[in-house]
Amino acid sequence: MFNSRFMPCTECGDSVDQASDSPHQCSPERRADYQMFGLRDEVAQLQTAVEGYLGTAAGRFETWLAARQVRATG
Repeated sequence: MFNSRFMPCTECGDSVDQASDSPHQCSPERRADYQMFGLRDEVAQLQTAVEGYLGTAAGRFETWLAARQVRATG
């Protein structure tokens, strides 16, 4: 099997030199991007789920109530 000295970080996906003496530090931006990549299927389904909910009686009521509250404060 092919062995590489570079392996992906489990937290951010960055390629980390396993032979390096210095510890790897994940950047917060890269970690967030990596986590969003892992959740891409759920993120893609979010709009469909929200539209489905808004089509229900409870969703229509919440839409009406939100519009009413916006008109009352504006």
